[in-house]
Amino acid sequence: PDAIDLAEDRDRFAALLDGLNVAYPRSAMAAGLEEARAAAREIGYPLLVRPRYVLGGRGMGIVYDDGGLARYVAEATAVSPDHPVYLDKFLEGAVECDLDALCDGAEVYVGGILEHIEMAGIHSGDSACCLPPFSLSATVQAEMAAIARKIALALGVRGLVNIQFAVKDGVVYVIEANPRASRTVPFISKATGVPLAKLASRVMAGAALAAFDLPERGGRAGRYFVKEAVMPFGRFPGADALLGPEMRSTGEVMGIAESFPAAYMKTQMAIDYAEPAGGTAFISVNDQDKRAVAFIARELARLGFSLLATEGTAAVLRASGVPCAVTGKIHEGAGSVVDAIAAGEISLMINTPLGVATRDDGYELRRAAVRHGITYATTLAAAQALIAGMEASRSGELDVVPLQEL
Repeated sequence: PDAIDLAEDRDRFAALLDGLNVAYPRSAMAAGLEEARAAAREIGYPLLVRPRYVLGGRGMGIVYDDGGLARYVAEATAVSPDHPVYLDKFLEGAVECDLDALCDGAEVYVGGILEHIEMAGIHSGDSACCLPPFSLSATVQAEMAAIARKIALALGVRGLVNIQFAVKDGVVYVIEANPRASRTVPFISKATGVPLAKLASRVMAGAALAAFDLPERGGRAGRYFVKEAVMPFGRFPGADALLGPEMRSTGEVMGIAESFPAAYMKTQMAIDYAEPAGGTAFISVNDQDKRAVAFIARELARLGFSLLATEGTAAVLRASGVPCAVTGKIHEGAGSVVDAIAAGEISLMINTPLGVATRDDGYELRRAAVRHGITYATTLAAAQALIAGMEASRSGELDVVPLQEL
């Protein structure tokens, strides 16, 4: 119980990380809205707000201003009324990772590191993940393993521990540590062939890690393992398909291949998402994504898609030499992209919102895509993975290999 509280109590955990010389986002606790506002002024927006002692990201949210803070503090207080609310500096644009490890009190074994495809801010249960990491250097991965060893031993873990990291501008930050099994344990166990839960139970019963013949972490050589979340949006037509820190998925699938794009595309096929063969791709991104969207649009054009964009995104694409047509926004009346979706004229949609999801154009776009079965991405990282997966599929990289032969 003390280890759980040490990992959960922000002040105690921050003191622990300070003593271990480990970086972490600035954070604070607040007993009410006034304390939360004072903390926000000190830490700065955007903030990740959450209640204590919850699973699945319940009551969590990312806030960008005082209005959003008031709304989410009220929600977090309703979820966990007897405990303070946590406020963490949100590292926008960071790469998030999950690490699962075994500890016997003296030694630590890293079972695997999962690199999230979506940027930080998407709940780990909803984010697509890849093992081994596909873009992080060996140095960064070694640093995560070293930090995990320090934290597991400091918490006094006997069994499994899950640590979530964020990597931004070359710095590895610890988001949180959970001295328990994580939902990622079965996936990592299947990918690596190491039965982590079984070994953890033996460690909890007194066995030492040295008694096991454990392989190197990272999965089976020459293979990438991608986990993708299965979403229920098709069964709830009014729900917004925008992902965030509160978990919404109802299942997951695994894709295995010799390259990350091929493994990712297998997950899309496993969920029964139809691969767009061509047609019109609609693109509308927030201002922070506009500098990076031209590359994605150029790749889509190379794959044979014609492009349709809202006015702001279209201006950026045209300035970058990417031809595209312009469509009106929803509130501008007939002839908007929602009409085109309903008419079956759109085969792929990329829509990246910023901030708290509301009933605006982005919400209506994502709802229309779900209703009409349009393949869509709500982050540029997911769009890049999808495009790479389509290229892998078209080049014949999607081999079939039984698990028993890995």
